[in-house]
Amino acid sequence: MTGFWLAVATLWWREVVRFLRQRSRLVGAALQPLVFWLFLGAGLKASFRPPGAPGGANYAEYFYPGIMALIVLFTAIFATISTVEDRREGFLQGVLVAPPPRWAVVLGQALGGTSLALLQGLLVLFLAPAAGISLTLASIVATGAVIFLLAFGLTSLGLLIAWRTDSTQGFHAIMNLILLPMWLLSGAFFPSAGAPLWLQWVMWLNPLTYSVAALRRCLYLSGPPLVGGAPPLSLALSITVGFALLAYWGAARMACRKPA
Repeated sequence: MTGFWLAVATLWWREVVRFLRQRSRLVGAALQPLVFWLFLGAGLKASFRPPGAPGGANYAEYFYPGIMALIVLFTAIFATISTVEDRREGFLQGVLVAPPPRWAVVLGQALGGTSLALLQGLLVLFLAPAAGISLTLASIVATGAVIFLLAFGLTSLGLLIAWRTDSTQGFHAIMNLILLPMWLLSGAFFPSAGAPLWLQWVMWLNPLTYSVAALRRCLYLSGPPLVGGAPPLSLALSITVGFALLAYWGAARMACRKPA
């Protein structure tokens, strides 16, 4: 077990060190979603009022949990692309011949990307007062826990794709094809209320819908959420945990089947 946890910790720390040496990743993963929030929130807050929102609510406040999810999503993309690069440079092959099992390698990679996403998500969390959201200690802790679960699930999903992909171009194409539509149809950009029935079904089947709902409800622990039609917190947390575990299981299984 000592060797197992040493391998996990080593790969986790490697991801952190790599991130600290590539400051452009922080700029790309954090500032781009914030720019979306500032421009879209400012442009639409006077003309868009989410269905079921209380009086005085604006689009910038509604869009805020979705921006947190987008930052986690971008971090997952940037963190897991290193798996494709490690295979091309030969580092991954060296790791795979070591004694620790492959699912420990995947766990270390996933925890590294999760830590980076959690850090950036918490930094953005403290901008909540600028969106008109009052934070409490309980809401900060609860939101941080949801960010961790969401980051672990998305990073594991990215690793599942990265272990199957041999080029960075193909990885980006697949990730953009899967993750960006998941985010757009998660209730982050617009609520399901008022959408066509078939689109509502797609949003209800999207696991990211429940992660965004969990973020929304945790931000408003001391009061009703901005959108009353959001799934209940217990259901949202259950599906978020299930998505994270299923994504990690899929990534670990793919790593065990994929030849070095």
